[in-house]
Amino acid sequence: MNSNLVKNVKFTLVETDVAAGQTEVDSSIVDMAGYDGVLFVAALGDVTDASVLTLKAQDNSVNSTTGMADITGATTGAITASTNSDQLLIVDVYRPQKEFVRAVLTRTAQNAVINSIVAIQYRSSRGPVTQDTSVLSSVLAAF
Repeated sequence: MNSNLVKNVKFTLVETDVAAGQTEVDSSIVDMAGYDGVLFVAALGDVTDASVLTLKAQDNSVNSTTGMADITGATTGAITASTNSDQLLIVDVYRPQKEFVRAVLTRTAQNAVINSIVAIQYRSSRGPVTQDTSVLSSVLAAF
């Protein structure tokens, strides 16, 4: 197996920028067939003091938002923001029980901007991966 990260993990932009608000943000769904795990990285923008943020993962046996259920243990603690602008929230789901997984970011009490959410699928059983169409370009520099 090739040990280079860009050849062995799949990067997918599952949520683009979301304006300041207090609504829940559901990412697009990733298909975990052929992967052992997925790491969701939520990049925050401007966060108003006292905003409460939580990132969690949900799964489903079918590729549908209907029936998505929280994955036990796959939730960050509620972060009460004071100076948390431009920070990251991360949830790692190893061997989910169901094939389809998404991230959910809750924003309550005060406004928070989301810059993006990226899914990084890893431990592919299929060898070198093909990057998602949301990846404009990637390069492997091996010396």
